[in-house]
Amino acid sequence: MQWYLSVLKNYVGFSGRARRKEYWMFTLINAIVGAIINVIQLILGLELPYLSMLYLLATFLPVLALAIRRLHDTDRSGAWALLFFVPFFGWLVLLVLFCSVGPSGRNAYRPAPPVSS
Repeated sequence: MQWYLSVLKNYVGFSGRARRKEYWMFTLINAIVGAIINVIQLILGLELPYLSMLYLLATFLPVLALAIRRLHDTDRSGAWALLFFVPFFGWLVLLVLFCSVGPSGRNAYRPAPPVSS
């Protein structure tokens, strides 16, 4: 849960770098929370997904900021995040970039964040 909360605390922190573990742990927990919200909506019998839309709006900026920090860790500009708007190809490129290892040491976006366990 610490990964999820640390990203939410850095709500709109677009500068700096984010390691792969931080990105993927947040993504996993975010997907689990989204699934739980969908189950709650199903149980409540809500016709429109109001809870999901609220959650999506609440987490949009942290997800975007984390994606940009992840791109910074791979020594790329945050402008690469615009590939989200290119349906299949753009998402595939971003997936490869998010999975790639960032350079150790300093890059154009800051020193490497500490490696945490």
